Amino acid sequence: MDKTFRIAPSILSANFAKLGQEITDVIKSGTDIVHFDVMDNHYVPNLTIGPLVCEAIRPVTDAIIDVHLMVKPVDRIIPDFAKAGANIITFHPEGSEHIDRSLSLVRDSGCKSGLVFNPATPLDYLDHVMDKIDMILLMSVNPGFGGQKFIPETLNKLRIARQKIDAYYEKTGRQIWLEVDGGVNANNIAEIAKAGADTFVAGSAIFGAGKDTDPNHYDTVVKSLRASLATV
Repeated sequence: MDKTFRIAPSILSANFAKLGQEITDVIKSGTDIVHFDVMDNHYVPNLTIGPLVCEAIRPVTDAIIDVHLMVKPVDRIIPDFAKAGANIITFHPEGSEHIDRSLSLVRDSGCKSGLVFNPATPLDYLDHVMDKIDMILLMSVNPGFGGQKFIPETLNKLRIARQKIDAYYEKTGRQIWLEVDGGVNANNIAEIAKAGADTFVAGSAIFGAGKDTDPNHYDTVVKSLRASLATV
């Protein structure tokens, strides 16, 4: 099994007045993935960014762009984000009338696909679509707003998801990433990794801790996250 740990800064917490520079800095600081949160003021009580922003940042970075769709319905917007340069598109089961079809649409559009689970959403949706999933994202807060506290029950859910992924890997040899999003910081990231996560979304914990004395503004905070992960 691949034991690589990936850090995915959520650009929702970045300074949008200089978004391109923020993305360049945070990737140079040692992170791996650009996490792109899409909210529609319908499925969740907030309104954020769409495909035009994704298209604008695509030339700025070679990093993976991981688009998390908190929208309902999802099918209409999936091809737009694929064309805009997304590499991974994940969505919530509640956002699709036909989950298998939506996962297929993501893959047919040329992206890796995944499902996102809110804190109280059961993992049963995975049972018949593992062959179409490249990433499982567990929300460790309720979606809609940044800066929330990590929900401890997510650790138990991570362990169950990890068991499902490992069993699938034993059977097929195919890797599925396990991502967690919400309240992740240097104090809890090691515990989250021990529960089974390999990809970590962090928003305010990274973008709220920039230092002008750092060469790339976020080197110190990213180093602290890596140091915590190194203990796992």
